[in-house]
Amino acid sequence: MKLSDDLIDIIRVRVMEADVTTRTLRDDVVDHICCVVEFKIGEGKSFKEALDEALLEVAPNGLDDLQRKTFILLRSPKIILMKKVMYSIGLITAVLVSLGWLFTTLRWPGGRELFNYGFLGFLWVFIPMIAIDRYRNSFRKAFAEKLRIVFGSVSGFIVGLSLVFKLLHLQGADILLVAGMLMFTFCFLPALFFNMYKKASA
Repeated sequence: MKLSDDLIDIIRVRVMEADVTTRTLRDDVVDHICCVVEFKIGEGKSFKEALDEALLEVAPNGLDDLQRKTFILLRSPKIILMKKVMYSIGLITAVLVSLGWLFTTLRWPGGRELFNYGFLGFLWVFIPMIAIDRYRNSFRKAFAEKLRIVFGSVSGFIVGLSLVFKLLHLQGADILLVAGMLMFTFCFLPALFFNMYKKASA
């Protein structure tokens, strides 16, 4: 059975309601669902039954999940490279901080430099990279989840920056520390527990 334009429009609206934003993917999904619906109607099922079964077959976890997996698949080489770079930087800076602390404790030369460079690299490079990665992975998540990532990253960055100011004996360290802790306490923590509450209530 060939679907009428009205029935195809119903399928297209259903796909658009699932918030499939990639146009090429949306068109491919609509075409594929139409084929499955036509086949099932040919088996004697109603349009509604055929559509529900077709959606379940094409995207068992929902059309938005299908878009997310397609997005990851298309960008997987870049994502893999970015993650390798990101975690390599995280490892290197963590090793520098650890060795710097050890050297400083044992009063060996170069300890303060190792610690400072490692901590600055961790603060200025690794934290922004991991925050961007987490935010990109949350593009289909709720607004509260995105706020949690933003508040957590920014407050962590500010607190870390205040520690750098203290190590370098610069003015404004206490102000940065207070600002970072206030954001952590009154922005990040409420967003975190609100998200946990929503997941527990779902």
